[in-house]
Amino acid sequence: MRKTNLLNTKLSEAISQIGHTQCLTIGDCGLPIKNDGRKIDLSVVRGLPKFIDVLKATLSEMKVQKVYLAQKIKTKNPKQLENIMKLLDDVDIEWISHEKLKNMCHVSNNIASVRTGEITPYSNIVLESNVDFIGEAIK
Repeated sequence: MRKTNLLNTKLSEAISQIGHTQCLTIGDCGLPIKNDGRKIDLSVVRGLPKFIDVLKATLSEMKVQKVYLAQKIKTKNPKQLENIMKLLDDVDIEWISHEKLKNMCHVSNNIASVRTGEITPYSNIVLESNVDFIGEAIK
């Protein structure tokens, strides 16, 4: 069994394969995601798992340099935005339209899109990968 927090094999595999500036999307149950082999459906029932729990687990494994959030989350779901902001540390945020965020799920550098059971509006985020070199290169 893994020592790390993340147990879902598909999500763990996606994070392991992500390269610098590639993206991973985490969305609520209503985010339209194509079933093109990059969809990771974690939804069980309405509300489970929660978006914020999946985001927290993902951030425990993934180095992120930038996130994309829909502008509308500021007014339509400020509580969720507050929860997201608590998890982001020194990460650039780009505010975009909800339409642009939905389209980002389908571009080639988005390696996977995760569907949660979240039912609150605009609970969607695109995470852009950073590089994290640990230790020194083997000589």
